Amino acid sequence: MRYIRYASIAIFALALILIALANRNMVQVRVLPDELSGLAALNPSYEVPLFVVIFGGILFGLVVGLIWEWIREHGERVEAARKARELSALRAELRRLKGEKHEGKDEVLAILDEAS
Repeated sequence: MRYIRYASIAIFALALILIALANRNMVQVRVLPDELSGLAALNPSYEVPLFVVIFGGILFGLVVGLIWEWIREHGERVEAARKARELSALRAELRRLKGEKHEGKDEVLAILDEAS
C-alpha cells in the first residue's frame, strides 16, 4: 500500500513539473482592471510565469475552500463539544453513584461488581 501511495505522489509531482515546464512563458498580471486603475491613480502589474498564476489560483481556491468548510462546520463542532461535556458529566455522576452503592462494602467485591 505504501508503494502505491509513493507511486501516486511521484506521478502527481511529475504532472506538476510537466505543467510548469509547458507554461513557463511570462504573463502580465494586473492588480486592478484598466478602468479602475485610472480612479485609483495606480496600476501595479507584475510579470510572472504562467505556471505561477495557475498554481497560485489552485492554492487560493484550496485555502478559500478550507476556510469556508471550517466556518460551515462551526455548528457541528459546538454540538460535539456540548455532547462531550455532557458525556463527561454523566460519567462522573455514574462513578459517584457506584461509589455510593458500594459504600461500606469490601473493596475487592466492589471492584468485581464494577467490572461486571
